[in-house]
Amino acid sequence: MTSTLATASPIPVQLELFKRQLVLPAYNEEENLPQLFESLADLVSSGFLHSIVIVDDGSRDRTAELAEQYADTLPIQLIRHGRNRGLAAAIRTGLAYAAKHGEPNGIVFTMDSDNTQPIGLMPRMSQLVSEGNDVVIASRYRSGARVVGLSPFRHLTSIGAGLMFKTILPIPGVRDYTCGYRAYRCETLRDALDFYGSDFVSETGFTCMVDILLKLHGRGAIFGEAPMILRYDQKRGASKMPVFKTIMQTFRLAFRRRLGLR
Repeated sequence: MTSTLATASPIPVQLELFKRQLVLPAYNEEENLPQLFESLADLVSSGFLHSIVIVDDGSRDRTAELAEQYADTLPIQLIRHGRNRGLAAAIRTGLAYAAKHGEPNGIVFTMDSDNTQPIGLMPRMSQLVSEGNDVVIASRYRSGARVVGLSPFRHLTSIGAGLMFKTILPIPGVRDYTCGYRAYRCETLRDALDFYGSDFVSETGFTCMVDILLKLHGRGAIFGEAPMILRYDQKRGASKMPVFKTIMQTFRLAFRRRLGLR
């Protein structure tokens, strides 16, 4: 088991390649990480999950310390940003690292670090990738999905964002445009990173997740979804999403891309 500390993606001389990796962007998540790590231990011990990439985005609490502590028993790769740079930067760092360390037929998962998303869905998402999908989204808007503990306003804004994108910029197979719990075929990520370079994740804030889908759609990716039970009632600590700012950024992104603008 290894733990890697760096300010940018550390690339060894000889890469260690992994079949299935999980990228966890984390900012001040010390209250949520222990329970999440304990749950992930089952997927590791079963041989399903081979690497956990923690991107500590300038946390001011014990997030990095906990990652180092659990690296004694879990295959954790810790990457540290010296200061808080936001979700987009953490996702960019994590995806770039995982794409370089993934096997050709590997899978890269992304998930929130707040213990609200079910790790038990990963095998189903992996199966959907093996069935031919390049990207699989854990969806709140498929039959069998449920959202528990999220405020009605937050839930409505998510539904509204999905309806807007389905109308303005539809992507076949996608209903949930904003959820960050996803499974990517490693080769799909490499293709996008090679094509877009540093612009692959160019949006700031939470809208980066929508932007990634739009760019992968532009590269011909095939999308699928698996219904998710979102347990927001299990989250400890306040939400880090600036709701109104995110709403405005989402609207701007949708109409810019509809007009063919960057």
